[in-house]
Amino acid sequence: MRELDNTTSKRRTFAIDLQHLRFAVAASECGSLRQAAERLVVPHSVLSRSIAQLEHLVGTPLFERSSGGVKPTLAGRGALRIASLILEQVDSLVETGRSIGGGKVGRISLGLCTSISAGNLRATLLEFRKRFPQIELAALERSRLRLMNALRDGTVDVVISPGRLASAGSRTLSLWSERILIALPQNHVFATRDAIYWTDLRSETVLLSRYDPGRELEDLLVSKLLSPEDRPKVEWHDVSCGIIKSLVSMSLGVSLVMEF
Repeated sequence: MRELDNTTSKRRTFAIDLQHLRFAVAASECGSLRQAAERLVVPHSVLSRSIAQLEHLVGTPLFERSSGGVKPTLAGRGALRIASLILEQVDSLVETGRSIGGGKVGRISLGLCTSISAGNLRATLLEFRKRFPQIELAALERSRLRLMNALRDGTVDVVISPGRLASAGSRTLSLWSERILIALPQNHVFATRDAIYWTDLRSETVLLSRYDPGRELEDLLVSKLLSPEDRPKVEWHDVSCGIIKSLVSMSLGVSLVMEF
């Protein structure tokens, strides 16, 4: 029996890498090795050697070479089509990674406890959608306490709330200041006034929601009217701010609202 000489049976191999594919695809698109080298800003010899290595690895010529340039062979057309698809997928992978890392795509869960029908918050969200259309914005409406708990356990990413939020381990940022407005029935005596003063409310019934920012509005009312005699009657309702406005329109009282 004849013993196989392993040293003579070993073959030097190269791993196919993206450079092999990019050089071959560029040569096919340009129809010339020299033009492809110029486009990729690499030496002609480097590009030619890389394509030769690729042909060795796939086991068949990919190009017909002539003085007029290069032209893909039948096998080369199939191989180059696959190479182009691979490069497109790799480029897409890199772009997606950069976009996610740069905050351009992904998903943000946004906690809200206030209206977004108008004002700065609405304008801000519209501008965010315009600048980052690939980011999915998922809104969650809860009480301020429940939203802060959700922020701590990671259920939401950002909470936008009126007033000051005190939460250990979370960063806070003041975005803007909002005016406090008064909601009135259409036929109310104050409706024709240009300005309404806090002391004007002493004889009114103020309707407030038990949901945010109702308590904060009451605190503000008390801070502006230090004397108990100046304070209006406050009625609390376990309803949303939208229903409070409906009650106001029925002339059951007035209400304080934030300019969102």
